[in-house]
Amino acid sequence: MNRIASFWKKGKKALVPFVTAGFPKRDFTPEIVWGLADSGADMVELGIPFSDPLADGPTIQASSQIALQRGARLVDIFRMAEKTRAKIDIPLLLMGYYNPLFVYGLDKFCKDTSNAGVDGLIVPDLPMEEGAELSKTCRRQNLSLVYLIAPTTPPERISKIASASSDFSYCVSVTGVTGERKNMSAELKDFLLSVRMRTKKPFVVGFGISTPEQARQVAPHADGVAVGSALIKMFLEEKNQNTALRRACSLVAQMAGSLNGTG
Repeated sequence: MNRIASFWKKGKKALVPFVTAGFPKRDFTPEIVWGLADSGADMVELGIPFSDPLADGPTIQASSQIALQRGARLVDIFRMAEKTRAKIDIPLLLMGYYNPLFVYGLDKFCKDTSNAGVDGLIVPDLPMEEGAELSKTCRRQNLSLVYLIAPTTPPERISKIASASSDFSYCVSVTGVTGERKNMSAELKDFLLSVRMRTKKPFVVGFGISTPEQARQVAPHADGVAVGSALIKMFLEEKNQNTALRRACSLVAQMAGSLNGTG
C-alpha cells in the first residue's frame, strides 16, 4: 500500500496544493512543499513544466514558462522530489502531460518517479482508453495513476474512469482550463453527486478552487480539493519568494481548516 492509499484510510478530506516544479527557482521547490505540508497540505502535486499545457490557464502556463526558461527538466524534477521526500511523509504526485513521459520512456519514467519518493501520477491529456501501458507500468512501481473526470463526462464513462483510477479520481469543476473563479459552477453539486453515485473510490475536485469558502462549499460533496493557480499567482506577484511562501502557507492553512470543519 502506497502513501496515497494509506491516506484515504484516515477518513480525512484531502487538501492537495499544486506547485510547478522549478518555479520560481529550481532550488526553492522543496522549500515550498515543506512549507505547505507544515501548513496542512495532505498531498502535493508537483507539476512538470511543459511548453503546451492544454489543461492549464494563464497563471500556471506562466509559471511553466519561467521554470522551463530556468532550465527545469525531468531529471531536475526527480532530484527536487527526492530532496522534498527526505523531510516529509505526505503523498507526492507528479502532474504532467503524456508526451514528455513517453519520450523519456514509460518504464524508466516510472522507475525514476518511484525512486524519487513520488507516490502517484496525474496525466491530464491521457484518456483512460490509452492508459493501459502506463497503468501497468505504474502498478509495477507501486504508483497510483489518477484519471480526470469532467462535467461533460457521460455517466457510464464516470464509472469506468473511477474504476481505472488507482486510489482516487480528479474531478474537474468547470469545462475549461485551470485558474481562479469568483463563483463555483451552479451545476457542480449535481455533477459531484453524480460521481458519488457511480464510485465508492475517493475523488478530489480541482480547477477553479481558490478560497477557503469554496473549499467549504465543496467539502460535503467530495473527498478533497486541489488548489493551484491561487498559490502560483502569489509567487508571480511577489518579488520576495519567502513572502510569497508565507502567503501561500496562510491560504493552505485556511483552506485545510475550511475543508475539515475546523476553520
